[in-house]
Formats: sequence, structure tokens, C-alpha cells
Amino acid sequence: MAKQVRVGELEGAVMNVLWRTPEGMTAREVLTALPGPELAVTTVLTVLDRLQRKGMVERKREGRAHRYTAARSREDFLSALMSDALDSTDDRSAVLARFVGSMRPDDTDVLRHLLRKRRGSAG
Repeated sequence: MAKQVRVGELEGAVMNVLWRTPEGMTAREVLTALPGPELAVTTVLTVLDRLQRKGMVERKREGRAHRYTAARSREDFLSALMSDALDSTDDRSAVLARFVGSMRPDDTDVLRHLLRKRRGSAG
């Protein structure tokens, strides 16, 4: 299995903006939607280019600009991060036990439901 792509803080902020906008955005629109201090549009373009090279975003020409969209969902990305974390340890049981122990009760209920559903479809 390939290692999961890591993203930096600004890359993560850009991805959060794109995940909220499935129709995609231009770099200038991303810039406007980003929280925090004002950035240069060239900075946002650099980040979008890096994310495209990492396979996180896709771009299509739209007039003189490009429209950027997330290449995969936030859920797919986070699931791959969790799988990568498990693949990086020799003691998966210990990591899973700590993870489950840190879950909120309603998350534990969802996990139980999903495990029951998985067992039902496996048999």
C-alpha cells in the first residue's frame, strides 16, 4: 500500500475550502474563502500546484484561470490517514485499543453499528 500524502497547515486550509465547494474554485476564490491573514494569490497558486502534484486536487482550464476541485473526499483522505497510521506500527491492537478508548460514546455506537453491518455482509 502506498504511503498516505501528508499536507501542511496551509495546504489543509485550502483543502477544507475545496471540500466545502464541490463545484470547485479559482485560486482567487480560494484566497477569498481562506480564513486568517491575507495571502498573495501567488501563494495560493503555489499551494494549489503542490496539492495537484500530490494528487489532492484536479484543475481544469476556465477562461484565463483554472478551476480547482478536490480529487477525493475528506472522508477518503482521513480514512487513508488512519490506515497509514495503523500500517506504521508493529502493534495495531494497542493503537486500535487506544483509539477506541478515546472515542466519544456516540462514535462508539456508530463503530459498533458499522462492525455489525460488516459482519452481516461478510457472511
